[in-house]
Amino acid sequence: MGYPDDALAADEELLLHRHPHWKMLVLPALTFIVATAVAGFAAGLAQARLDGTARTVVSVIVLVAWLALVGWRCVVPLISWKSTHFIVTDRRVLIRQGVLTHSGIDIPLSRISNVQFRHGLLDRMMRTGTLVISSAADDPLEFDDIPDVQRVHSLLYHQVFDAMQLGDRPGGEHLDHGTDGGDGEGRQPRRGWRR
Repeated sequence: MGYPDDALAADEELLLHRHPHWKMLVLPALTFIVATAVAGFAAGLAQARLDGTARTVVSVIVLVAWLALVGWRCVVPLISWKSTHFIVTDRRVLIRQGVLTHSGIDIPLSRISNVQFRHGLLDRMMRTGTLVISSAADDPLEFDDIPDVQRVHSLLYHQVFDAMQLGDRPGGEHLDHGTDGGDGEGRQPRRGWRR
């Protein structure tokens, strides 16, 4: 069992697990390509124009500069992207971030009062956007770069609606709503989606 399954309660069902949208990695990828091309050109120039110790020193300086730039502008954002998790279960929304220093937010579905999303033209083309979750007592929380934000919004809205319906019944009995809005006969439990 891997993350996030090992972070869930025994009877908690994972419905959605996402990292931020891949657009966060476009600038690091371009930085890697440009830095590698410049470092290769500089190393080739040093090999052609310099002799002996000077060639070695310049080559080492170019390599160290390339490693520093790639580590800072490419590897760190990749690790940050990979260690950021947006998770929806049948009970709560979890956000986890960080490698060395971890931070996290858990929002019980029963406390969510409003779910919104927004995206501009470019975000719509890339199927991403910002998800806004409001609870009754707290300020709204915004989560940027959620992939398939409209589908995540819909899933979360339906889960919150089901949690509200469950909470309205005496003794916590589950209301069984039909898929066609009828009397609810024959409906299977809602399953989440993931890639």
